[in-house]
Amino acid sequence: MTPDFHDGRRDVAIVAFAQTRHRADTAEVSEVEMLIPVLEDVLGQVGLKAGEIDFTCSGSSDYLAGRAFSFTMALDGVGAWPPISESHVEMDGAWALYEAWVKLLTGDAETALVYSYGKSSPGRVRDVLTRQLDPYYVAPLWPDSVSLAALQAQALIDAGETDERALAGVVARSRASAADNPYAQRSDPADAGELPAEDYLVRPLRRRDVPPVGDGAAAVVLAAGDTARRLCSRPAWIRGMDHRIEAHSLGVRDLTDAPSARLAAERAGAFERPVDTAELHAPFTSQEVVLRKALRLGPHVDVNPSGGALATNPVMAAGLIRLGEAAARIHRGSSDRALAHATSGPCLQQNLVAVLEGDPA
Repeated sequence: MTPDFHDGRRDVAIVAFAQTRHRADTAEVSEVEMLIPVLEDVLGQVGLKAGEIDFTCSGSSDYLAGRAFSFTMALDGVGAWPPISESHVEMDGAWALYEAWVKLLTGDAETALVYSYGKSSPGRVRDVLTRQLDPYYVAPLWPDSVSLAALQAQALIDAGETDERALAGVVARSRASAADNPYAQRSDPADAGELPAEDYLVRPLRRRDVPPVGDGAAAVVLAAGDTARRLCSRPAWIRGMDHRIEAHSLGVRDLTDAPSARLAAERAGAFERPVDTAELHAPFTSQEVVLRKALRLGPHVDVNPSGGALATNPVMAAGLIRLGEAAARIHRGSSDRALAHATSGPCLQQNLVAVLEGDPA
């Protein structure tokens, strides 16, 4: 029997990951119909049925779905009878994974199913996201998510930390990486060379600097100790995970930095030893610049080998996908120690960082 504890804490790993082929519009299917194939895939990878999972946790947004308690409908995709142990977070699925991880750490469960989903195509997601803003002083002005990201990008340019040519380079690398990702929504390899000049969407951001609007879902299975070793030949052990948040008011923040991401990474143990891979939830090119600095990612780190959120950004699932993609690289042996990051709120307001490791070969 292999010890089930690492540094005094119970071993918990991501043992399976599945996602949809993300698309610009999925009007022909409901959220439940979009979820069912993903849930069947992720459970099939570990040979489990929904009734054999100890804990289920989901992440989604009622604002995005356009109705209250929308997550209860999604439970039809899991099967809630006989009754299951279930929870939900009104956030990206990365935070649902955090809750499930804590549940397994306490010993209350051996396995957990985590899933998240979002359909942005029915509405105008730029406006929906204004609901994250201060309801008294900022939201009434209707500054949409792209305009706020442009403020951050301009602050970086003014500080001399990037320029439009460097931001174009981020896009080119993202699309080149996404060419090998069959699930990516934006993956044309022809776009990876000289990017054509485009009109500004919101200066200094062009359309290429902004993530695609699309629909998608993702799911992971977590397991503890020897259960994880039985279900997966090379589990992606979660060595640490933490999330922190910036002040709500944009006016008191330095938009060229992300101290909450740095603190979360420190608390997760990311700086104890080098990582070889980083999956960053950076929906805008300028945000990758901020995160690279905050998370101390050097040139040796393979950043967003999946293409990242610039290639695939289903709201409420994109953060969970970053953790899933990092774990999948460990499963395949492409990575030994990876950092995964998720964000929520305007201009990297809230940040979650996880450190994943595979067993030595």
